[in-house]
Amino acid sequence: MALLVHLKTIRDLRGKGDRIAKVTFRGLSLYTHVLENCEDEARFDETFRWPIASRVDENEMLEVQVFNYSKVFTNRVIGTFKMVLQKVAEEGQLEVTDTLIDDNNTAIRASVTIYIKYTTMDGTVGVWSDGEFLDIPGDPEGTFQFETDSLLSGHSQGSGVSQGRSLHGIPTFRKAGKGVFSAMKLGKTKSSKDDHKKDEPAILDMEDLNRKAMRLGGVGGLDPDCISLASVTAVTTNVSNKRSKPDIKMEPSSGRPVDYQISITVVEARQLVGLNMDPVVCVEIGDDKKYTSMKESTNCPYYNEYFVFDFHVPPDVMFDKILKLSVIHSKNLLRSGTLVGTFKLDVGTVYSQPEHQFYHKWATLSDPDDITAGCKGYIKCDIAVVGKGDNIKTPHKANETDEDDIEGNLLLPEGVPLERQWARFYVKIYRAEGLPKMNTSIMANVKKAFIGENRDLVDPYVQVLFAGQRGKTSVQKSSYEPIWNEQVVFTEMFPPLCKRMKVQIRDSDKVNDVAIGTHFIDLRKIANDGDKGFLPTMGPAWVNMYGSTRQYTLMDEHQDLNEGLGEGVSFRARLLISVAVEILDTTSTEIVSSTEVQVEPVSNISESVTGKIEEFFLFGSFLEATMIDRKIGDKPISFEVTIGNYGNQIDGVSKPSAAKKKKKEGGGGESDEEESELIQQNSSEDEADDDGDLVSVSSSPPMKPVITDRNYFHLPYFEKKPCIYIKSWWQDQRRRLYNSNIMDKIADKLEEGLNDVQEIIKTETAYPERRLRGVLEELSTGCNRFVTLANKDQNQAGRTKLDKERLKSCMREMESMGQQAKLIRSQVKRNTVRDKLKMVQNFLHRLRFLADEPQHSIPDVFVWMMSSNKRIAYARIPSKDILYSIVDEETGKDCGKVKAVFLRLPGKKGFGPAGWTVQAKMEMYLWLGLNKQRKDFLSGMPNGFEENKAPRTGSCLQSLPPISLVYNMKQVFQLRAHMYQARSLFAADSSGLSDPFARVFFSTHSQVTEVLSETLCPTWDQLLVFDDVELFGEAGELRDDPPIIVVEVYDQDTVGKAEFIGRTFAKPITKMCDEHYGPPRFPPQLEYYQIYRGNSTAGDLLAAFELLQIGQGGRAELPAINGPTDSDRGPILPVPMGIRPVLSRYRIEVLFWGLRDLKRVNLAQVDRPRVDIECAGRGVQSALIVNFKKNPNFSTLVKWFEVDLPENELLHPPLNIRVVDCRAFGRYTLVGSHAVTSLRRFIYSPPDKTQNNWASAGDVIVNMGANPSVRKMDTVVKLDASSDAVIKVDVNEEEKEEKKKKKKKKKGEVEEDDETDERMLDWWSKYFASIETLMEILRAQEAALAEAEEREEQEIAAEGADIKPDDLPVKGSKGKEKSRDKSRNKDKKKSHHAGEGTEKRPSKPKVNELLVYNKELEAEYDNFEDWLHTFNLYRGKAGDDDEAALDDDRIVGRFKGSMCMYKLPLSEEITREAGFDPNMGMFQSIPHNDPINVLVRVFVVRATDLHPADVNGKADPYVVIKLGKSELKDKENYISKQLNPVFGKAFDMEATFPMESMLSVSVYDWDLVGTDDLIGETKIDLENRYYSKHRATCGIANNYSVHGYNMWRDPMKPSQILAKLCKEGKLDGPHYGPGGRVKVANRIFMGATEIEDETGLKKQTDEHLALTVLKHWEEIPRVGCKLIPEHVETRPLFHPEKPGIEQGRIEMWVDMFPMDMPAPGPAIDISPRKPKNFELRVIIWNTDDVVLEDDAFMTGEKMSDIYVKGWLKGQQEDKQDTDVHYHSLTGEGNFNWRFVFPFDYLMAEEKIVISKKESMFSWDETEYKIPARLTLQVWDADHFSADDFLGAIELDLNRFPRGAKTAKQCSLGMVQNEAELPCISIFKQKRVKGWWPFVARDENDEMELTGKVEAELHLMSAEEAEKSPVGLGRNEPDPLEKPNRPNTSLSWLLSPMHVVCILAWRQYKLHCVLLLGAVLGLLFLGLLFFSMPSALSNKIFNIAG
Repeated sequence: MALLVHLKTIRDLRGKGDRIAKVTFRGLSLYTHVLENCEDEARFDETFRWPIASRVDENEMLEVQVFNYSKVFTNRVIGTFKMVLQKVAEEGQLEVTDTLIDDNNTAIRASVTIYIKYTTMDGTVGVWSDGEFLDIPGDPEGTFQFETDSLLSGHSQGSGVSQGRSLHGIPTFRKAGKGVFSAMKLGKTKSSKDDHKKDEPAILDMEDLNRKAMRLGGVGGLDPDCISLASVTAVTTNVSNKRSKPDIKMEPSSGRPVDYQISITVVEARQLVGLNMDPVVCVEIGDDKKYTSMKESTNCPYYNEYFVFDFHVPPDVMFDKILKLSVIHSKNLLRSGTLVGTFKLDVGTVYSQPEHQFYHKWATLSDPDDITAGCKGYIKCDIAVVGKGDNIKTPHKANETDEDDIEGNLLLPEGVPLERQWARFYVKIYRAEGLPKMNTSIMANVKKAFIGENRDLVDPYVQVLFAGQRGKTSVQKSSYEPIWNEQVVFTEMFPPLCKRMKVQIRDSDKVNDVAIGTHFIDLRKIANDGDKGFLPTMGPAWVNMYGSTRQYTLMDEHQDLNEGLGEGVSFRARLLISVAVEILDTTSTEIVSSTEVQVEPVSNISESVTGKIEEFFLFGSFLEATMIDRKIGDKPISFEVTIGNYGNQIDGVSKPSAAKKKKKEGGGGESDEEESELIQQNSSEDEADDDGDLVSVSSSPPMKPVITDRNYFHLPYFEKKPCIYIKSWWQDQRRRLYNSNIMDKIADKLEEGLNDVQEIIKTETAYPERRLRGVLEELSTGCNRFVTLANKDQNQAGRTKLDKERLKSCMREMESMGQQAKLIRSQVKRNTVRDKLKMVQNFLHRLRFLADEPQHSIPDVFVWMMSSNKRIAYARIPSKDILYSIVDEETGKDCGKVKAVFLRLPGKKGFGPAGWTVQAKMEMYLWLGLNKQRKDFLSGMPNGFEENKAPRTGSCLQSLPPISLVYNMKQVFQLRAHMYQARSLFAADSSGLSDPFARVFFSTHSQVTEVLSETLCPTWDQLLVFDDVELFGEAGELRDDPPIIVVEVYDQDTVGKAEFIGRTFAKPITKMCDEHYGPPRFPPQLEYYQIYRGNSTAGDLLAAFELLQIGQGGRAELPAINGPTDSDRGPILPVPMGIRPVLSRYRIEVLFWGLRDLKRVNLAQVDRPRVDIECAGRGVQSALIVNFKKNPNFSTLVKWFEVDLPENELLHPPLNIRVVDCRAFGRYTLVGSHAVTSLRRFIYSPPDKTQNNWASAGDVIVNMGANPSVRKMDTVVKLDASSDAVIKVDVNEEEKEEKKKKKKKKKGEVEEDDETDERMLDWWSKYFASIETLMEILRAQEAALAEAEEREEQEIAAEGADIKPDDLPVKGSKGKEKSRDKSRNKDKKKSHHAGEGTEKRPSKPKVNELLVYNKELEAEYDNFEDWLHTFNLYRGKAGDDDEAALDDDRIVGRFKGSMCMYKLPLSEEITREAGFDPNMGMFQSIPHNDPINVLVRVFVVRATDLHPADVNGKADPYVVIKLGKSELKDKENYISKQLNPVFGKAFDMEATFPMESMLSVSVYDWDLVGTDDLIGETKIDLENRYYSKHRATCGIANNYSVHGYNMWRDPMKPSQILAKLCKEGKLDGPHYGPGGRVKVANRIFMGATEIEDETGLKKQTDEHLALTVLKHWEEIPRVGCKLIPEHVETRPLFHPEKPGIEQGRIEMWVDMFPMDMPAPGPAIDISPRKPKNFELRVIIWNTDDVVLEDDAFMTGEKMSDIYVKGWLKGQQEDKQDTDVHYHSLTGEGNFNWRFVFPFDYLMAEEKIVISKKESMFSWDETEYKIPARLTLQVWDADHFSADDFLGAIELDLNRFPRGAKTAKQCSLGMVQNEAELPCISIFKQKRVKGWWPFVARDENDEMELTGKVEAELHLMSAEEAEKSPVGLGRNEPDPLEKPNRPNTSLSWLLSPMHVVCILAWRQYKLHCVLLLGAVLGLLFLGLLFFSMPSALSNKIFNIAG
């Protein structure tokens, strides 16, 4: 079948331009090509074809739209043509020429000519595989596309279609339960109005339903799997579907404070920008700040400091807190220091990470004052956020290797790019409306009286908080409608690591500002980080703010609601805002480099930007008001409905004092003129005339309540149901809500389906995979449907950028989800159901996330119960839920339906027990839609009513909504409530039990069951009959949609009111009088209903409900009720036979072992306890324990009783265990009780015969490898994250691998010795080797999981190849690639650390390993309850969530025992077995429970991440062990100031089971003054371990050795243990055979038979063989189970005052040895390794190419006075300097200077150990562990100013690059490319000499070479150093020769003239000679002139004389 449309021409177009046309049918739009430069005629001549799967219905539409095409802007609509395809469906083809209509529904000149052809084929319904037109269940006609107002144009032209388009020719659209709507937006002609009034009332068309059911049934031969049960039942049972589901969870969850603990470890910082700094790290969360210690003169400080912050706040507040890490340079007491850089993220980001933590990640620092500066360094840290009950798996901390790959481990969530850019976040605040009064009006009235000034009583401003910064707009004085037009600008990294922006309107006040309303903008919802994503954008859009009620009070008790905590109870205001983000180009010069918040003015925006204002109509009807709390009193009660400020009569109207007066009650509407104008334009036909003055009726008339029972009233509405209606004006943004509704409906359907699947899996009924396939089919259909529907109204006014982008991304997501759902559906198999279920759960989360619309439109509706003008209780109904649309999927889920609404108390009053009691239960009908769609508002009301309208003058009465509805149809019913039993109820009494009874409410009736005292699992077995229940409405509708039944369970108290336990809802099965009472529907089956108490579950109710119509013949015609069978129960009727379950006879055997830790009852100790077991009215009592203190075990072990239980296991009643204390004079006191809710795990299943036959069929050889510790089989290990299994590899393969590895040694790898000296090994070697294995396993598991996920994604991508490849990735694929690269980098990096397994393996095989569990042993071995179970006994009232009382506080003791239950008679084979003891029943071969003495040996290895207990953020921990009355305190060995202490202690204690069986290991904090504080404790039940079949007494080692570090610990050798196990299990064996074989039962094991003793001699032994069997004991048939290996377990520590939050972890293990066996040897030594003393000698020979810093004094020549500093990290105070090489003119320096650094070093951890006092006030020394790093720095010495730092190098002594042989070969690359160069370790090499570069950072923050140093490093142990001592510098002993320095290198001070001469002569040799000549010449001339006169005179006179 196909529909063809040939679009010929469009004529009479105006203007010239490019044209394009769009033709739409069934939601699928096809476009023509663009006609360029058309004038008045556009000749398209194009044919479109739609393949269709169902017939064209005569009501379907075709739509043609013509646009002016634009490449840049959006296309502008010229006109639209729509037509009904009635004629086409009848005749098959049609040619039409008709005019187009514009947006205002008026005809324009342009006309369109089209030809339509419809080809049908025989056959009815088919499904198209391409998913394009899947038929939708629940939409028979496919008439859902048309949201449009106009279905036909107003003027008809062209004869071809006139008949089909005449009014009478159009049939009404019939839709199930939706009533009729006219197929026409009627024109302006009078005749159309008249016709409109003749519309018929709503008709329910049964044919459509049958067609619907047929289609679902798959007439076309569909696969039965794809039919969803839910959809079939939805169609067949809820035919009219006039009721929506009630919400059972009664309490808003947010707003309640919870405990959180944030732990942060600051490990180290690297690459800090700046020279020679003294950095401190500041950790700031909210207002709390903590600082690390200061590290001197280093750019890469190592801290390893741990901080803990505790909070008790609501989750929303917690997750919005900003966590800030900053590095500060040289901070001290006097100065605050200078900020180097900061890093910010919010706590929510951390909490949303896997495991709620970032582990060993590098945070990038940036400078908030200079955003152009780039990265300022990195901090390596761990951050974890723990809420109550969260379990954090911390990776093991024993041998961390330094993560050098910073880029691959940045502290960023997955998907965030590594390079984040700076961005500006613009939050534009335009204006607000509808603000409440925030001041008393007394002062205002005074002012008005004196000055005549009338002012608005609020001074609002807006405050925006984002990423820890705050911006404020200006204050608008006295304005209910303030206009700001300002923008707040934040500068922050993008993408930001802070998820929410908080926008708050506040009232400025002289005393303190208060919040008026708060709105949170979630940045994840207004942005998309995918490949086709978009930057955060929003609006301009109105956001609605909700909070406390609007009347002003000085102390508002609900002020928290205005701050955004909890659910708002009233509309407060709405605010027009927009958000935009601009990525900054930090290289540009104009940029402002500061991140200060700026506030700037912005231009105003027009009204129309946010959408066209439309008139909305809200209608509501109250069908029933019951369960009104009697506390309210009997004053008249009315109900008020408000939407925004419309309808609010008490406190809604804040009329602005401005001249513009507002209309009626609308605080949010337009001014009068505008409004009336709007009405003229927007209202359809007659409403323009008679609707203008329609006054809203927003509250029901007050009415006095009538008593229902002792707790509740009801209002006597009976047949007259009051109505309300409100007109309001809002921007028309329905499209947003429609899309949200479609997705919500898909999600609801999906959730319902998933619940079904889980229920099927849980109850183990047939075929969960079929149901899941059906669910996926529905999902993919729904997604395709969304894509079809959402693509409409693209050009609606007020569409923001976010609307467009969101639509695109939603459509992409939905399309890809639909494709994936299809693919997964094809992969669902029986065995993959659970895995696929998880994937589908992710779809559900995604759908819910997408459905949440970030831009509001219409405010929510509030329903308030009022009594004497006070607001009592409320319900909040989201407007989208009741919004009407012509398209079924877009309609809100509660629109036009009757919904049960429960009113609750506002704010904090609504929390806790007060909030759980219902204030009132309403049956309400609500409808919200455009006023012009108003005619449909009653379409969903139950039929059978007459409208009662308000009396009104004027002729047009019809258009007024009714003020009440009067039902003239009344049906009478009898309700039968079969209350059978309840289980797991809440304990409401101090005895730990309750006295429960149930109260059943139906309509205005209520009845109660009898009270059963002292039980949590009452079996009422009672039938409650409600006679003459009157229900109003049509019989047919009531059959399919009866009202709901509410069942409340209470605890009866002797004094005072009954206490509320919980509530549940049920729907009765209805039988009309003309139906037969019989199968399949009757009698009804018992069902479980979940009972809720607030938001948490409080048990289950097993009951059935039937509603039977009483016909003409009265009750006599109803099925008979069998009278009471028990005469003793009086008038109580039992549940009749057909409904109560079928019973069988069972025997329950009970093993009574003993009672433990019973607490006092009423201050008296329990001395003679007894246990009573009861199930279904039968039971058994244990023997009496005569003296509980002496022996708390029972003397008689096994007793049994017989009981009748239902055949259906799911209906089995609980089994109650009660412990009573038998006191003197025959008194009994209840000690505690326990209810075993499910007996399923105790049902006995006879051994599987087939397995036994297989077992006896022959011997099975278990092939073992050459090394007995590794099994030579292809072991398949299921890699799942929680398992701790060790992967065992084939030995030979491993050896091959190692050979390969040795051949090609990797660069960057430390060269190692191959041999490990056996004598060097100790227990710690074994421990560290094991941890490494654990890390490898975890890595392998992670890698395998990642690989599996990747493979699955690739499969999906491959299968969905027909999807456009760019649409596929669900999350941005970039993120994935990055994370993959990250993990690759990690692997690369790890492979060149010593921590990597494969590289270290050559030295590994020699080290025997144990198993390190990163959890408790109990978690791995099912609490050791293999045959002995522990039942906690409870007493006292159960605590609710908000109270600290946890169940743990209610535990008053423990009962140990077990149950076994089987159907009678039992087959005789079992009882005939040899050695069967009839007294023990099914509990054969269990040990006796006599007291037994045991030696308990507790080994405490270490503790990690302890909670700080001292003010300095540290603790001084020590261990305390308690067992029974004995206590061992290790107080004198406390470890100072350490949060990760290594204890390494063994404690021996003797104990007697059962009296002393609970071991408590506590860690305390030592205090000098006052008592020591408990940090945390862990408790271990030793008795269960001791008796367990897993043999938890002493772990079985991997290897058997008789000497050395791996010596066998158990006093029993493996062969003895094996013999004992075989004897206990009645097994044949062990038989040791030749050639290393041993046979046990029918299994043969092989292994080594030789052992080496201390002298090295080899002896024959069977121990290895026996050990091999023990290690594979689980493979032995019948009795096999895994035996516990040698291990270390990691147990969390808890503090009683902070339940559920870990206070640290402790690594330990426990060995137990019975005292009647040979004594074990001494405990193995696990004392911490003592650090080894070393001495590092560093000789600085020469430097070269050092930068020249100074200018020579006289000559200006560049030179430097060089000297070198050196120190080991952590020992800065012991830094050493060389002497100064003065006046180096070439950068060369000669030193021959020796530094000597003694240090203590731990080889295993590769850390230097430093013990020093933290300050002069410290009591004792603190031990620090620091990586071994040598720092060398080169400096320029200055005499009068500070010395200048020139450069530095830091060498990690464990792995540093080998020095260059010559200065020329030494380059910057040795530092930059360190990872690729061969590395050496000084601890292996001992001595090394070479050239290394000095580096520093220049102004551009880039590394530059500032010199080279020739150094020699020589490492010696302390003993060697003592033998060959050396002197510091060039001193004795072993002095170094003086350096040969040039003459210039003398000090100025010592011989200044010498220095001047040398310097001057070198530079100015020639000048000096010339100068000297000149001086001599001048001297000569001077002398000449001086002596000339005398010589002349002499001459003259001589002549004369």
